[in-house]
Amino acid sequence: MAKNIKLIKSLIGRKKDQIATANSLGLRKIGDVTTQPDNAQTQGKINKISHLIEVTEA
Repeated sequence: MAKNIKLIKSLIGRKKDQIATANSLGLRKIGDVTTQPDNAQTQGKINKISHLIEVTEA
């Protein structure tokens, strides 16, 4: 299974590690959508920035 991840809140003013996590998922600006595999690494990244993103099943 894969997950569609959409950035719904701005990265401005966020901690550097949260910005780096969003960038590693391919999210740079509001509205960006990326498809990621559903594995432990991706789940950890989703948990770290869950307040900034919207996750759906692909």
